[in-house]
Formats: sequence, C-alpha cells, structure tokens
Amino acid sequence: MRLGAAPAIGRLSADGLLLDAEPRLADLNRRAGGGQGRAVAVPQIAALVRLVRRLGIPLTRAIVAADGDDDVTLTVRAEPDELGIRLEVSGWQAGAPWEAVHAPRRAADFLRADADWMWTTDAALHLTHVSDQAGDRFGFDSQTVLGQPITRLFSLSDDGEGGFPILGALASQARFDGQEAGIRGTRHRVRLSAVPRIDARGQFAGFDGAVHAIDPPPPAPFTTPAGEPNTDLPDGFSRRIGRALRHPLGRIIANADSMSAQADGPLRDDYVAYAADIASAGRHLMGLVDDLEDLSAIERTDFEVADEAIDLADVARRAAGLLAVRAVQGNVRIDRPSFDDSLPAHGEFRRVLQVMVNLIGNAVRYSPPTGTVWIRLERDGDNACVIVADQGKGIAAADHERIFAKFGRVDPTEAGGSGLGLYIARRLARAMGGDILVDSAPGQGARFVLVLPGRFDAPAG
Repeated sequence: MRLGAAPAIGRLSADGLLLDAEPRLADLNRRAGGGQGRAVAVPQIAALVRLVRRLGIPLTRAIVAADGDDDVTLTVRAEPDELGIRLEVSGWQAGAPWEAVHAPRRAADFLRADADWMWTTDAALHLTHVSDQAGDRFGFDSQTVLGQPITRLFSLSDDGEGGFPILGALASQARFDGQEAGIRGTRHRVRLSAVPRIDARGQFAGFDGAVHAIDPPPPAPFTTPAGEPNTDLPDGFSRRIGRALRHPLGRIIANADSMSAQADGPLRDDYVAYAADIASAGRHLMGLVDDLEDLSAIERTDFEVADEAIDLADVARRAAGLLAVRAVQGNVRIDRPSFDDSLPAHGEFRRVLQVMVNLIGNAVRYSPPTGTVWIRLERDGDNACVIVADQGKGIAAADHERIFAKFGRVDPTEAGGSGLGLYIARRLARAMGGDILVDSAPGQGARFVLVLPGRFDAPAG
C-alpha cells in the first residue's frame, strides 16, 4: 500500500451494517472477519461508526489497524448521509506512523496525569468525549453534552486582559493552559488545558483537554428580573470572539472555496473534496460565532430592538431569495409571496430578516427532496403573521416547547445547528412585541408562525 492513494468509499445502513465498499476497504474488512450486510469488523473503524451514529456529526480519525501480520495507518472519515453513514478511508500507509504523530498523544498523557477529568472535541469544537465520572462529580449529564459545542458545557471566562486562551489556541491550533470556566447549570468553577489533535494528514482535528477543579464554587448565578438566567458570557465577549475568529475563519473559507473551485489550476478530485469540507466546516464555525454573538446580545438586560415600519411580505421575499441556492441544492421549492403582496408591521428590519432566514432555512433543511416550503401571509386582528410550512417529518406535541429552549434539539443524533437558532428567533420576536408559534405533528410537516404587531393604519413602506 502507498501513501497518497485515492480514498476508498464505503456505505453503511442507519443501523451500522455495511451496504457496499470499494475493493480495498472491502478486502481489509473481510480480512478482519467482516462482510457485506454485517457490522464493520475493523475495531477502530467500528468504534468511530458507533460514535458518529450516536452524535450525528461527521468525524475524522487517524487509526492504526491490524492487516494480517502487518499494521496499516489510515485516516477514516465517517459522516451521516441519507442512507446511514458514509465512510471515506484514505492514507493506506503500511506500518505504524512516524513517531511524531504520537507526540500529541504523549502531551495528552501528561495532561491526564493530574486532571480531574478529560474531554475531547472535533475540529468544529463539538464535544466527542467526556470522562464518564465527570457528570457524577460535577453535577451534569455527560451524555447529553456529547455532540454539542463546547460552550454548551463550559461558560468561558477571560484572562483579566480581555483574552480567551482557548480562542487563541484555536486560531493557531496550539496548546493552551489556564482557561477558566464555569460548568453550566452548576456552581463549579474549573480550569481547562488542552493540546491539539492532529490527524494523519497533519490537519487539526480538535483538542484533547483536561479539567482541573477550582475551589470554592462561586455564588449562585445572577438572573434577570424576568427570572430567566442571564447569559454566562462575559461583557465584551462577542466583540472579542469576533476579533479572534472572524478574520482567520474568513480567510480559511475564502482559500478553501478558491481551492475547491480550482481557481489556480486543476487539483486531484480528493483534494477538491477536502477543500469543500474545509469551507463547509469554516462556515459552520462562522455560524457558531454568529449564534454566540446573538446569544451574548439578546440576554443582556439592556438589549433593545428598533421599532421600524416594515413590510413583512418584502422581508419574507428577501429571506427566501437568500436561501434560494440552498433550496436548489436540496431539490426543494420555496413558494414565496408575490411582489403584489404586502403586510405592514412593526419591527426591526434586520432582526425580522434574521428570524425569517432561520425559519425558512429550517424548513428547507428538513424538507424531503422535491418537497415544497410555503410562505403565507395573514392578518390576525391587530397582528401581522407570516406562516412558514414544510413537508418534513413533523414535530411531536411534547417537543413543541423543547425546540425553543437554549441548545434545544429534538434528536441530538440528527445533523443540524447549534440548537440556538429557534431560541434566538423567539427571543427576538418577543423583544419586538410578537412571538413565534408552532403547529406540527409527526408525519404532517411543520408550520411556524411569526407574529408581529401590525401596522394597518398606514400603507406599507
């Protein structure tokens, strides 16, 4: 086998059975005792498949697998798709990897030596492992945070000079120490350290991290007068995280898009695919930055929105236009209001557009191929309403409020966002004197209704 050989592709069903595989992967699996229609027999690949099935997010791992009397070094990427899980196995280097590949593992061993417990993330900073004993000792459910952004578990504190060690380490893909944080939903304070994880291609693959408890715990967290917990993000967090991440992420996305488009010349097909993956991961991280900025803003006690005269029909058309490319890629049709339609209302244009993009984007994401997303306008007394309806799998009544909770996900194993979109959208709608309602049942699609104060005593602007 040789380094740089083209990746071998395999497909697994939703319950983890091998549907088909290209010859090299099929032969490796057969030599390990497996076969088509059975679970993957290579233990390291099987463990990765189980983790991806549980978390519902793509993961990449560098592994060393036994192949007869020899070892083979592989880079395995597993990601959910419409059939179940897609495997892409590359590298195929005979023998154990060069010792430098193990250097991060040795560094992680040093962290582990005096840590209270350990955690691991992928390259997008989603938690992929939390020590089993952590939840019992520190008062949280270690299973529910898997697959969630690291900020779902830790509320980060700056270093006293406006910096966040973890953000600097992410930008430079380096080790960090001394990142103080709180464990959400508890009074525990901890100190985080981590070393970068590097895959067989030399690419950043996340962090191996350690947690050290800080005693004593702080006073109970502050809550707003309305009784809702205030954000744990410190003042100025959104500005600092934007400064730390937006510029490097923007460059990563732009360069990856350029490579994917082969703007500077032809590339191997697998490199084009890798570049597209990098750009997609970068946009996912940028979306997380956007969500964290919005979360930091809307949970401040002094958060306000402007009262502007808007046309909901116009905002809905603009939002649908922004999502047109995504809809085409998913083979979904958006049936939006005509240019003759008008529905005057009160609200802040920028925030209403943000809410509509979230609602329509979710409808497109969960619609089946050839499905339709309908956008309809209604007047309900003194209120103006926009209805976004899809033909997706629907939402059980018991989950109608859960989807609006902070980090709320009905199915954590399903690919999706950070769990903040609908929480932020409803907070914005209510800040403008309106609300977001849902009407859905399993198998019957979903109808989300944005309600805002109407403006029926004046023509639309």
